[in-house]
Amino acid sequence: MSRFRFIVSLVLTVGIAGSACGQASKTDSSDARIEVPKVEREGVWQPAADGTQVPLWPANVALAKPDTGDRPEATGNGSQTVGGRQWHWAGYVTRPTMTIYRPGGRNTGAAMLVLPGGGFTVVAMDLEGTEICDWVVRQGMTCAVLKYRAPQAWPKQNGHSRRPEVLLALEDAQRAMGLLRHRASTYGIDPHKIGVIGFSAGGYLVANMSNTEERTYPLADAADRESTRPDFAVIVYTARLLDPDAERNNLVLAPWAKISPKAPRTLIIHAM
Repeated sequence: MSRFRFIVSLVLTVGIAGSACGQASKTDSSDARIEVPKVEREGVWQPAADGTQVPLWPANVALAKPDTGDRPEATGNGSQTVGGRQWHWAGYVTRPTMTIYRPGGRNTGAAMLVLPGGGFTVVAMDLEGTEICDWVVRQGMTCAVLKYRAPQAWPKQNGHSRRPEVLLALEDAQRAMGLLRHRASTYGIDPHKIGVIGFSAGGYLVANMSNTEERTYPLADAADRESTRPDFAVIVYTARLLDPDAERNNLVLAPWAKISPKAPRTLIIHAM
């Protein structure tokens, strides 16, 4: 393992664990997870002033639609609180974006692509997105949060969900990695030090990116000729990798989960 990859894995482990402990210490006694009313507002998700949101695809590229077709994008909240706070999502995403956050001081040249979860139904933009970038940029790294196309249901077979042949969120994740490498000099990053971290559904996307470079979309421009495989990866409480037909807690990979010897160094954080 290179020194760079070892340090990144160690720092991410400590940082994520520290954040979790900090939340727990504040919420153990009085902040049990609270149900809140669902609120949804039509409108495109927008970052705070420290983030720059850019489109993933040229405007003239026709993209496959999510299950909701041309329904206007919306933002909202309504799930249980986490760490005593509400979390917010983007939904009905038809034109995906990534939002760039730059380190304010020291720049190590490394970068992290963040893939939020949301069950391929919505995209958890703050809880598993911008809050991760808040920490990443303090380490001197550039951070990019992906807002991918959603929702996309997994078809049912024998009572279990099966992976779609074309996964729109994976296409967007691969495109984002290609853009980061293609624009590395613009963003002040080393194209060989770009990692990816994903949570839940986003963790599943990380596993896919790490183990294949096959695209299911036609190349749009030079960015799509860049490698989509990350240089290091962090998979956090991933979903959909285990065989749904296997017995509970039987760690058998699903038929669609393939492992490549070319996969990068990967930190997996999970609980059974």
